Amino acid sequence: MPARTISPCLWFDGKAEEAAALYTSLFADGEILDVVRYGDAAAAMSGQPAGAVMEVRFRIAGQHFTALNGGPMFSFTPAISFAVECGDQAEIDALWTKLSAGGEPQRCGWLRDRFGVSWQIVPRRLEELRRQGSAEASERVAQAMLQMHKLDIAALERAFHGS
Repeated sequence: MPARTISPCLWFDGKAEEAAALYTSLFADGEILDVVRYGDAAAAMSGQPAGAVMEVRFRIAGQHFTALNGGPMFSFTPAISFAVECGDQAEIDALWTKLSAGGEPQRCGWLRDRFGVSWQIVPRRLEELRRQGSAEASERVAQAMLQMHKLDIAALERAFHGS
């Protein structure tokens, strides 16, 4: 039996191609895999114009996604987010800057991009700090994180060490 895969389908109102272009530009392995346009029959059923982009299949960080231009009926909520584990502060800074442009920064490393998609931009080091130390050190890290929008690894380290 072939292995099953699960891939997210993101519902956009006319911005699927723009979103996929942004997301694939942020990751070294980002790639647009396929673009499907509305044909006459699908356009008539959906209310979308024939020839408009219906869906974009793309890959980022080894994960396949579909961006669907389905219309205005649905919108994104923070109930679903994409967590990106970053190796260093430079990676956090770059992703944060590009994803939050035109969007909305939120607390604890979360942001909503200009399309309404929620992301968590977190350092790999965060989980290490939360697991390594005492309960008090972990609590200090959590308290420091709660005060931040974009996460700052050096500040989290200082909180861990109580300085």
